[in-house]
Amino acid sequence: MQKLIAKPILLAAAVVSIALVGCATHTCCCQGKIAGKPFGMDKAGVPVKLFTLRNKCGSEATISSYGGLVTSLKVADRNGQLGDVTLGYDNLDGYLKDTPYFGALIGRYGNRIARGHFTLDGQTYTLATNNGVNALHGGLKGFDKVVWNAKPFMSPAGQALELTYVSKDGEEGYPGTLTVKAVYTLTEDNALKLEFTATTDKDTVVNLTHHSYFNLAGKGDVLGHVVEIPADRYTPVDNTLIPTGELAPVEGTAFDFRRPTAIGARIGNDEAQLKYGNGYDHNWVLNKKIGDLTLMARVYEPTSGRVMEVLSTEPGLQFYSGNFLDGTITGKGGWNYKFRNGFCMEPQHYPDSPNQASFPSVVLKPGQVFHNVIEYRFSVKP
Repeated sequence: MQKLIAKPILLAAAVVSIALVGCATHTCCCQGKIAGKPFGMDKAGVPVKLFTLRNKCGSEATISSYGGLVTSLKVADRNGQLGDVTLGYDNLDGYLKDTPYFGALIGRYGNRIARGHFTLDGQTYTLATNNGVNALHGGLKGFDKVVWNAKPFMSPAGQALELTYVSKDGEEGYPGTLTVKAVYTLTEDNALKLEFTATTDKDTVVNLTHHSYFNLAGKGDVLGHVVEIPADRYTPVDNTLIPTGELAPVEGTAFDFRRPTAIGARIGNDEAQLKYGNGYDHNWVLNKKIGDLTLMARVYEPTSGRVMEVLSTEPGLQFYSGNFLDGTITGKGGWNYKFRNGFCMEPQHYPDSPNQASFPSVVLKPGQVFHNVIEYRFSVKP
């Protein structure tokens, strides 16, 4: 198995960074104290707070101590008008229900693990099967459903929020006590950075990622968004969306986004892989070296002019086209989220890596540091 970590200290970094534009039309606003405001209580009665980071360009990122959720991200369109480009809820109650991970910090293992089990160091670990027969996004109570300790501060780069959480040995079936830190920073040069680090006291598996649903138009479906993904291969799946182990070429398939293509252009093609996911819900294998911060995707929305570039140090990108949104969820401002009203770009290690010896390893050992970097950069086309 290819090892994620080859040195006593792992620095396989991942930062979420979102560059924003249009700040010339805004005045300098805030370098002051970041105050958290009440956002209700979780199911156990633990108080939850919201923190809004702002910069001189007028951009805003609002983060909840519950689940590390990005509940709002306001960026400019081609006319300089700020708008929220993420799906979610107006209050905590929505997130406490059976939500599809809107804006969530995902862990301990993002994506699916086949049949809810894996073997590590000769011992088999059993996880909750919360996605059909498979385990998904950390289990019944993953990192998106816990209250994190939150500490706002002013960093040299801009307003920031540090979130910390200790996941105990055996939590959701995973081995080892995992100590996790996530730092969100809204920089004065218009970047939202989300940086994960984690350490363990016992061999474990880790795959942390971010799960915002984006709609760069701020309304309607996302089929007109134009996507480019510089990947020659992807990981085909079975009918439960678990990778078969093959790294298949995208050439000649609906998964070829090496040239800009609208999400809706081929999503209805008569291909078995599209039918398994009811659209796109697959992992692309990027043309890159693990650990290098490189472009993984570019998305352009013609009506608003917004462009989102996704960069990461991770080896894979899960592109999900909102196929399970079905109109049963009412979100921000009364928006009823229908089929494909949002999409996700989740840089991460490949799904089911703990059970796939040929995939890059997700094993973290004592004495090593997991440090994960993802970047979303926003700009506009005239």
